[in-house]
Amino acid sequence: MRLRIVDCGLRIDNGRSSRGWTPTSLIRNPQSAIRNWFCCFLAACTPVTTRPDFLPDPQASRLVLDAPPARVTPEIAVLVAAESLQVERVSVRDGYVETAWYDTRSRRSFRGAGDVPDLAATVKIRCWADPYVPGQTQLTVETVSRPRYDPSRTERDLEVVVPKTHAGRVIADSLVAALKKRFGIPNSAPSAP
Repeated sequence: MRLRIVDCGLRIDNGRSSRGWTPTSLIRNPQSAIRNWFCCFLAACTPVTTRPDFLPDPQASRLVLDAPPARVTPEIAVLVAAESLQVERVSVRDGYVETAWYDTRSRRSFRGAGDVPDLAATVKIRCWADPYVPGQTQLTVETVSRPRYDPSRTERDLEVVVPKTHAGRVIADSLVAALKKRFGIPNSAPSAP
C-alpha cells in the first residue's frame, strides 16, 4: 500500500518538510467501511413478515380509514373475535389479520384446511391495513371460500371471492361498517371499486 504524505504526518511548507501532527481519519480503508455499512443495512432490513406471499384479490373491498394502521389492526382483531370468529394470524407491525375457516351455518371456526365439513358455507376473512397517507389507512377486506378440497393444490389456488349475498360477506361488511363508525373515513377518500 502506498503511503501519502498526509499518512506519515509530514508537512511541506515553503520548500521545507517538517514532521507535525495532521488529523487523519481512523478508517484507513474506506472500502471496508462501505462494505461494513452495507452489511449492517442489509441485516436491518429483514424480509420476515406474517403477511401471506400473495396480494389480495382485486375483487376484495377497499376503503380508506381516518386512523393509522397501528390503531386499525388491533381493532380489527377485537371486532373479529366479537363476531365469534377465531383469529388465526394477527400482526400489528405488518397490518394483517386473518381468521380461521368459519362455517356460517354452524357458526364454528376450523383451524387447518382439511377438516371443514360444509365448504359452500365456510369462509375465511383476510384484512390488509396499509398506510395510505400519514394518519390514514387503506383497508382491504377479502372474504373467500373454497368450492372444493384438493390436497394436491395450494389453498390459495382453490379460493374464490364470495358473492355479496353470501353470509360470510355480510359478516365482513358488518366489520367494515363497525370500523367506519369507529374511525371514520376522510372527506377526500377515493371511492371503493
